Amino acid sequence: MSALWTGAAMVAAMGGRPLGHLPEGVTGISIDTRTLASGEAFFAIKGDKFDGHDFATAAMAAGAGLMVIAEDRLASLGRLTIPVIVVEDVLHALELLGAAARARSKAKVIAVTGSAGKTSTKEALRLALSRSGKVHAAEKSFNNHWGVPLTLARMPQDTDFAVYEIGMNHPGEIRPLVKLVQPHIAIVTLIAAAHLGHFHSLDDIARAKGEIFEGVTADGHALVNRDDHRWGILEKLAKEAGIQHVHGFGEHSRATYKLLQCDLHPDYSTIAARIGGDEVVARIGAPGRHVVQNVLAVLGAAHLAGADVAGAADAMASLKAERGRGARLTLSHPDGPFLVIDESYNANPASMKAAIDLLSNSEAPGGRRIAVLGDMLELGSHSARLHSALAEVIRESRIERLYLAGAEMSALRDELGSEFPVEYREKGEELLPLLVSGVGAGDAIMIKSSNGIGFSRIVDALAARFPGSGVGPGGD
Repeated sequence: MSALWTGAAMVAAMGGRPLGHLPEGVTGISIDTRTLASGEAFFAIKGDKFDGHDFATAAMAAGAGLMVIAEDRLASLGRLTIPVIVVEDVLHALELLGAAARARSKAKVIAVTGSAGKTSTKEALRLALSRSGKVHAAEKSFNNHWGVPLTLARMPQDTDFAVYEIGMNHPGEIRPLVKLVQPHIAIVTLIAAAHLGHFHSLDDIARAKGEIFEGVTADGHALVNRDDHRWGILEKLAKEAGIQHVHGFGEHSRATYKLLQCDLHPDYSTIAARIGGDEVVARIGAPGRHVVQNVLAVLGAAHLAGADVAGAADAMASLKAERGRGARLTLSHPDGPFLVIDESYNANPASMKAAIDLLSNSEAPGGRRIAVLGDMLELGSHSARLHSALAEVIRESRIERLYLAGAEMSALRDELGSEFPVEYREKGEELLPLLVSGVGAGDAIMIKSSNGIGFSRIVDALAARFPGSGVGPGGD
């Protein structure tokens, strides 16, 4: 494996103090000894729950090529058997290394934020741009104060396209991260009521997301959802940040990257869109109207980045939903197969509606459409209102049975009353026996909640109880 960094380059970038004979080449950057590979550099970051310095012995045992540790912890670590770079603050050192990676790179850099669809859009960009060159993108949802610099530091020098997801829970969190990333193209997928408990309004969320424009390079581009009600706020913020090229994507008549036709199917979608003056046709392997919107952003970004748009469109046929974000599992009941749609990673009012629409458009041959919904977190004083408002979405859907769990979901239970067949429990695990006994052949079951509620355990338990053919159409 070729070296990602030399030891000397790391010292120069971080201003650290080397101890021992540094390796000629470091093959990767790690902050987790469970996934650390031999020859990688281990950064002993201190997080909210763990301090990486406590895992120094595990890092050495895993074959780390060197460690980056804090000056004030050096004495407490005892005898170290591998080279070390000593710094004042390990996270700041990682930021400096990320900045050095960005400075040496000639890649076209794309940053993605939004209240929903960030990770899915990032993964679609990875797939689309791979037809045109070497792509570097974050693992999982590495979009916070350590995930972004880690992804930057891991960027190979010969990368052609780099994609960074940037998230936030509070105002001011995107600004320092995007100034590290310095994107040529900044995408805002959608403004919705995610983390509304930390904001006064959706307008305030839009302003916080708009921080992404502040790091865009000179003569760079903003790519914004033209169908979003906060388009005007975002366009204004982009221009105030000095971005001269602001583009919209969507169905809106003034969208730069415009959807011309859309046919939704249970397991895929087909679209025609105007991209860079040409009509582009694509089959999208992951279903859902919200996925179509994300793909418009992807094709627009491919055009702006100088990639092969036709190749990017063709690649969308291979797009699959990820675990927790729409992955489809075909499981085996004694009477026949049934479908589980795994939406257990995250939830806010916009993504909840999208998931319910996805279930409504899914096939349930001889069975029922069943929604299993858990709390949407971080909605603050708006929580009861936003949970009860889901009743209207449920009434307009093709859902035939509803399972609810969590303190906040009691508001939806009360709003629906006796008009809809609902099973409610305080805790998600209490729903599992009901699902196991109630599921039948041909059913389509969608499981959706915020990640902290732990509904992924329901998905795993169903898969263990009814092992089947695994991932179904549109899964990962």
